[in-house]
Amino acid sequence: MAKIALGSGREALQPDCLQALIVEFICTFLFVFTGVGAAMATDKLNGNLLVGLFFVAITHALVVAVMISAGFRISGGHLNPAVTLGLCAGGHITVVRSILYWIDQLLASVAACALLSYLTGGLTTPIHSLASGVGATQGVIMEIVLTFSLLFTVYATIVDPKKSNLDGQGALLTGLVVGANIMAGGPFSGASMNPARSFGPALVSGDWTDHWVYWVGPLIGGGLAGFIYENFFIVRSHIPLSGDDAF
Repeated sequence: MAKIALGSGREALQPDCLQALIVEFICTFLFVFTGVGAAMATDKLNGNLLVGLFFVAITHALVVAVMISAGFRISGGHLNPAVTLGLCAGGHITVVRSILYWIDQLLASVAACALLSYLTGGLTTPIHSLASGVGATQGVIMEIVLTFSLLFTVYATIVDPKKSNLDGQGALLTGLVVGANIMAGGPFSGASMNPARSFGPALVSGDWTDHWVYWVGPLIGGGLAGFIYENFFIVRSHIPLSGDDAF
C-alpha cells in the first residue's frame, strides 16, 4: 500500500518548493487563460455548436499537453487540484505541498479569468454548469468517471516506472484524453475534470450555479484513480516518497 506523506510546514520555505509554486502558477495561468479564452471565443463567434465543442476540446488538449511538458521538470505540471490529489493519494507529493499547490492553482485560475474579462471588454467568463435534463447526481458521476480516466492516464503514461515505451509521450496522451473527455462529456456536465478550471470563471463571473459538482466529482475521481493505480498496478521495492520530494 502506498504511504501518504504528510510533509511539514518547512516545505513552503524551501527553494525547490518556491520554484515549483512559481512554475505551477505560470503553467496553470496559461492553461486556464487559453482554455477559458477558447470558450469565450466560441461564445462570441456564435458558430455551430458541434464545431464549437470540437474547437474547445482541441484547444484544451493542446494546451494541457504543452503546459504539462513545460512545467514537468520543476513542478510536475499538475494544473489541476484533482491531479494533485491523485498524486498525493499515491504518495508522490506530500499533503502540505498539495495544499500549497491547490492554493496556487486557484489563484492562477482567478488571475487568468480576471485578465480575460478585462482584455475582452468585460465579456462573461463562461462557467461549467449542468446541461438541461442532467441532475446533480448524474453530473457528479460524469465528472468522477471523466476525472478517473484523466488520472488513470497520468499514472499509466507518466508515473508508472514501467512505461518504458511511452517516455516523452505522457503529456501528449494526457492532453488527448482531456480533449476526448470534453467531446464526450462537455454537452452534459461541461467536462471540467478540474476544480481550478471551474473556480476561476465562477468567481470572476459571480455565477456559482452547480459549482460544488466540479469539486466533488473531480476530487473523488482523481483520488480514487491515484489510490487504485498506485496500489494495484505499480510494483515498487521502495516507498514512493521518502522525504518531501514532489512528483
